[in-house]
Amino acid sequence: MQEKTKTLTLMDALLPDVSRTRNIARNILLVAGFAAVMALCARISFNIGPIPITGQTFGALLAGALLGSKRGAASMLTYLAVGATGMPFWFSPTTVPGVAAFAGPTAGFLLGFVPMAFVVGLMAERGWDRRVWTAIIAMVIASIVLYTIGLSWLAIWFQHAGIDKSVFATALIPCLPGDALKIVLVSAALPGGWWLMKRFGAKQ
Repeated sequence: MQEKTKTLTLMDALLPDVSRTRNIARNILLVAGFAAVMALCARISFNIGPIPITGQTFGALLAGALLGSKRGAASMLTYLAVGATGMPFWFSPTTVPGVAAFAGPTAGFLLGFVPMAFVVGLMAERGWDRRVWTAIIAMVIASIVLYTIGLSWLAIWFQHAGIDKSVFATALIPCLPGDALKIVLVSAALPGGWWLMKRFGAKQ
């Protein structure tokens, strides 16, 4: 059975291949740029219990959908690596800066952004970002991946900290309305972007 051919991501259609050297430079800039976008999204933050509600899931979904699986995941790894250095104003205001963030209650969510972006990117490479409903399905699946990792770590953290709380009530249910809004926004924007690219005759 022949493997389905990968399709272009929206960013690849906007910035098509030119030469090997320029493509490498483009990819480095895209990965670094979306890591910075993720940091900006992290500044949109407020707390419900020990888990901050931030724009980071929006940033991770956007990075994966626009860059594809490998570059999307690489941008999230870059975001985490820079944050681990203690860069100020990088993680959310309620997250401990530096390496200590990876031992706190949000560590699972931070690490979960990498597979989240990868999963969305993988589906975008197969054309799931070109229709609203398939984009929504892709992002729901990626969000399940994120929450599986994030909540599993939080349950362990609660146990070691002696906190007798439900991780679902603490870090899932309060986040669902905001995450639903982020998913709808990204899922609506992607097909709109493809429509504009088609209108201007870009390669699809």
